[in-house]
Amino acid sequence: QVQLVESGGGLVQAGGSLRLSCRASGRTFVMGWFRQAPGKEREFVGHIYWSTGIPNYTDSVKGRFTISGDNAKNTVYLQMNSLKPEDTAIYYCAARSALKGEYDSWGQGTQVTVSS
Repeated sequence: QVQLVESGGGLVQAGGSLRLSCRASGRTFVMGWFRQAPGKEREFVGHIYWSTGIPNYTDSVKGRFTISGDNAKNTVYLQMNSLKPEDTAIYYCAARSALKGEYDSWGQGTQVTVSS
């Protein structure tokens, strides 16, 4: 199990941008982003596989969010553009060390607040 440290959250106006970072203490197979809004269940945002470098996204963020990674630094980024108030949530990065199975490492979460 690796340790994950997140950063980059903050307050931004609708239409603005933020970039979140998540650094892992070691190598992982896949790293993903999740978010949890007040009163809502945690939802999947997107992930990236280190083996391919190809990201995947949930429909609600496609075209606005971009996941990228720096393998040498064991760090993934979530670039969020055209932010909407409904993007307001605590964002968590996560990692797993295998193709299948549960995410076994989680970041501490970082708050993203989008004002209207």
